Amino acid sequence: MTPLPPTGAAPPLRSPSDARHIIAACFLGWTLDACDFFIVLFTLDNVAHSFSTSLEAILLAPTLTLISRPVGAYLFGRAADRYGRRPILMATIVTYSTIELLSAFAPNLTIFLALRLLFGVALGGEWGVGTSLTMETVPPHWRGTASGLLQAGYPAGYLLASLMFLLLPALGWQGLFVLGASTGLSVIYVALYVKESPVWLASQQRMAGMPRAAKPSMLSVLRRYRGLVVYAVCLMAAFNFFSHGSQDLFPKIFLALQRHLPHPTITVIVVLYNLAAIAGGLCFGALSERIGRARAIALAAVLALPLLPLWALSATPLWIAVGAVLIQFCIQGAWGVVPAYLNELSPSDVRATFPGVAYQCGNLIAASTGLIQHRIALGLGGDLAPALMIVVGGAGCAIALLATFAGPRFHAQLDGAPE
Repeated sequence: MTPLPPTGAAPPLRSPSDARHIIAACFLGWTLDACDFFIVLFTLDNVAHSFSTSLEAILLAPTLTLISRPVGAYLFGRAADRYGRRPILMATIVTYSTIELLSAFAPNLTIFLALRLLFGVALGGEWGVGTSLTMETVPPHWRGTASGLLQAGYPAGYLLASLMFLLLPALGWQGLFVLGASTGLSVIYVALYVKESPVWLASQQRMAGMPRAAKPSMLSVLRRYRGLVVYAVCLMAAFNFFSHGSQDLFPKIFLALQRHLPHPTITVIVVLYNLAAIAGGLCFGALSERIGRARAIALAAVLALPLLPLWALSATPLWIAVGAVLIQFCIQGAWGVVPAYLNELSPSDVRATFPGVAYQCGNLIAASTGLIQHRIALGLGGDLAPALMIVVGGAGCAIALLATFAGPRFHAQLDGAPE
């Protein structure tokens, strides 16, 4: 097979504000996307009560959302590779906001779960398209910091959802979903200020002169890079067990129902550890410019391991908060490197598709994290703390091993990656 042409350096931006607008828009999109997802997790028992069902049954909602994300990553990613990053990013934002609004008015559990399945499709598309647009546009020496900032949108969305949760007594869970749907207004910012990826525009000019049969298909590209595909999916599966294992059941099930902490205390803890998560993503993203992406990922994962007992076994709200702050700094610190790392490894012709599909296939593998932890806890007498430590600790070890020993086999496809 003829090798794919190199991507080359991105054409110069018209002004530095172009990069800032793209970073801001993609950060905002991922923040609001994550916020809508976490609203469900904060209201699990409220939704279950509304539909007269069990908590375990309603846990299918986030599971279905995670399962369908690879579908969205592929469909929206392929569309972005063909039609451009900007219009497809706008389409994902409109789609997930509309589904969030419809979820508030679901008449029964079946329709609610079906809507959360569709929500996952839009959720899966936004991350891959947004990260490719960002990494292809910003200067290479910005990528580490931009990666950390972009991924910080996830804990920022978690933080926003936790603050919105304070309105639950006044609005009910349906009102929170309606409020979450207002995130669709962010599409106006994208339409007004965000420009198309210069790398994608250059690739369109290059591909325009090629006969249709000579243009590589998605399947042929992935077959050629099958080792990279396996590595990326395994790494992202470990990453998703790492983050979802530490977040999904922690505030509502562990802190509220098991440790019996009051809602104001839980909110303070969640706010603090999400601020730490944002700081961790920025710190390790910037650090990756100096020590390399894989080393920064492995370092953050290893640092999280000795913090597990402090995080899960502490008896007082103060030490629970300290453990949560420190461990989320490390977990989201590792995540802060991911957008730059996956985009730099990705073949140029499928850059809007490959990172998102790898990420969301990892999510698919880890989709039942909450159910797994719930079952482990039941097998251990109902205590969730050991289940949290087992899943998060195992995931952290897997990330460190993969990044350290398998990562060096693969090389950047996007110019400007640190050695």
